[in-house]
Amino acid sequence: MQMPFDAADQDTDEALLLAYGRGDARAARVLTLRLAPWVLAYARRLLRDAAEAEDVAQEAMLRLWRIAPDWRTGEAKVTTWLYRVVTNLCTDRLRRRRRGAALDEVPEPADDSPGAETRLQQAARVAALDAALARLPDRQRQAVILRHIEGLSNPEIAAILEIGTEAVESLTARGKRALAQALAGRREELGFDDD
Repeated sequence: MQMPFDAADQDTDEALLLAYGRGDARAARVLTLRLAPWVLAYARRLLRDAAEAEDVAQEAMLRLWRIAPDWRTGEAKVTTWLYRVVTNLCTDRLRRRRRGAALDEVPEPADDSPGAETRLQQAARVAALDAALARLPDRQRQAVILRHIEGLSNPEIAAILEIGTEAVESLTARGKRALAQALAGRREELGFDDD
């Protein structure tokens, strides 16, 4: 039985996934519209490559659809499962890059918000943060992005990275210290006042 589109939009991720597993294509559309944008954004932050991030997002969503008929209720949140899949797919791609299979980097699309000067300042800040994030060890970068950019809780991050909460706290603390050190002395250059 298919549910009305409006009703499907109000359901939980798990309810939609279970409905898709029973053959409801509308549930898959709602879940895709809900989850795919943040899956893509997270992959993009980890990989810093738009084309690779799109590939990872597609693969992660395909894996979600494949597991739908066998989804076990209550074992994990759908989003936690997806974060873990995206993290693992990105880690694999980053490892391949390090072995010499580096791909051309695609620049971030320009933000067309107010004024050229503002856009340049924002681009410089993003580039500085991206460069500083890129120098972090993989696990620290993943933990910092999940905590401070994606806004997840430490227990959620622990489940995604398959580590303890204390390890998440340690990774994020070390990552934040490393970022602060990497960006120290650049406040004026990046347009931040010391007030």
